[in-house]
Amino acid sequence: MKLSIVIPVFNEKDTLEEIMRRVQATPYDKEVIVVDDASADGSREIIARLAQTYDNIRAFYHDRNQGKGAALRTGFAQVSGDVVLIQDADLEYNPTDYPALLEPIQRGVADVVFGSRLIGAAPHRVLFFWHYVGNKVVTTISNMFTNLNLTDMETCYKVFRAEVLNKIRIKAERFGVEPELTAKIAKQRCRVYEVPISYDGRDYAQGKKITWKDGFAALYYIIRFSFTD
Repeated sequence: MKLSIVIPVFNEKDTLEEIMRRVQATPYDKEVIVVDDASADGSREIIARLAQTYDNIRAFYHDRNQGKGAALRTGFAQVSGDVVLIQDADLEYNPTDYPALLEPIQRGVADVVFGSRLIGAAPHRVLFFWHYVGNKVVTTISNMFTNLNLTDMETCYKVFRAEVLNKIRIKAERFGVEPELTAKIAKQRCRVYEVPISYDGRDYAQGKKITWKDGFAALYYIIRFSFTD
């Protein structure tokens, strides 16, 4: 099994080298596709240096900031692996969770795996009550439209068999990509698993980007992609 890891980046200079060290330490035949979404903090230069250091990195650069959805669209178009995993460039999500995320697919029982921050006993940083409430609300509404019973629709860690992604064309530009992907895998009637993951959430002083506006946008995308492609 070849693993394709897609990493969208926007102004993550302080964490890029460490997250890449952790990704490279995972014991898989892998390619790493990094998409810089027009960073202005020096991330692009770090990515270029990392691409020279590791021979399994391919880097792509947007000329203007377009959002996470656009970065994933660029990255997904480049994958060549059997399984595709989304990895954020900050340190909120730890690649040591890859074995748990990949196990249901490797066992042949899942087409898609979500890493949930809200189940299991893995360590979690305690942070932002209203973000937790907002996530529960949008996940519940998403479940009502998709008929899935996810606990954490907004999670970064989504893993797909490549055949699933080949049937998806991302249209959302920003964080609306999370409900879009969820709606589109539900329409494919994919076998979906959730596994518990650890989570080291960061605050806005540390560079967190998602806001309450993205929560309201998620509701729009849930409805939109439940009825359109």
